[in-house]
Amino acid sequence: MSKLLVKSAGKAAEDGNLINISPESANWEYIGFEVYELKEGQTFEQETKDQEMAVVILSGSVNASSKLQTWENIGKRMNIFEKIPAYTVYIPNNDQIKIEALTKVEIAVCKAPGKGTYEARLVGPEDVDVAKRGSGSMQREIHGILPEDKPADSLFVIEVFTPGGNWSSYPPHKHDEDNYPQEVYLEETYYHRINPADRGFAVQRVYTDDKSLDETIVVKDGDVVIVPEGYHPVSAPPGYDLYYLNVMAGPIRTWKFTNDKDHEWLMK
Repeated sequence: MSKLLVKSAGKAAEDGNLINISPESANWEYIGFEVYELKEGQTFEQETKDQEMAVVILSGSVNASSKLQTWENIGKRMNIFEKIPAYTVYIPNNDQIKIEALTKVEIAVCKAPGKGTYEARLVGPEDVDVAKRGSGSMQREIHGILPEDKPADSLFVIEVFTPGGNWSSYPPHKHDEDNYPQEVYLEETYYHRINPADRGFAVQRVYTDDKSLDETIVVKDGDVVIVPEGYHPVSAPPGYDLYYLNVMAGPIRTWKFTNDKDHEWLMK
């Protein structure tokens, strides 16, 4: 199995955990990523310590609170593929998050180093930038939860919906060099969901210019692909719609990338 593929546990642990990626387990510096499936009435609590955190309500309805604020009955979509923009709770470092599941709930916990610049807040559906990107068989729908123009210390958090038969993160691009302003180093995770889930799959390639890294990875529903370097396009086979949640972070919070020159002509 590829070292870039992190499989879902399939069955949630007692605390609801399905995925647990830390900087140590990924062998990188910035991103932590966890997924939890909570039963109605179950709670999730975690201190942020030196990390800022974005908790995305992937499906279901919850009450949420930080040390100083409370948000009640948030979360509208009961299934990711309803494509309703998600509710997300942003929590700075030296704070805490508590989630109480009002229904069956799936949450994604996105972490990166925090500086305490911003207060805890709710990012509601009305705050999410929704746009179509690409054309033809490269078209997908982007939900910008924490894009570059929204406040955060390190985190980028983006949802992407790719129709079956289309390509995404395409033409291929990379952001693995600390060469600002031309390019910045950003680690990235892809949390994949597939509809229908039981038979579906997607394909993600991760490769560098010199091909010292060149992997083609088959992903199933609930899998994560970590991208420490290289180009990283994704393909959704016909008949299987693809969702992924992107988390990015690095030393500079800006999105400067380089296209694969072999395929850059597709931008025209």
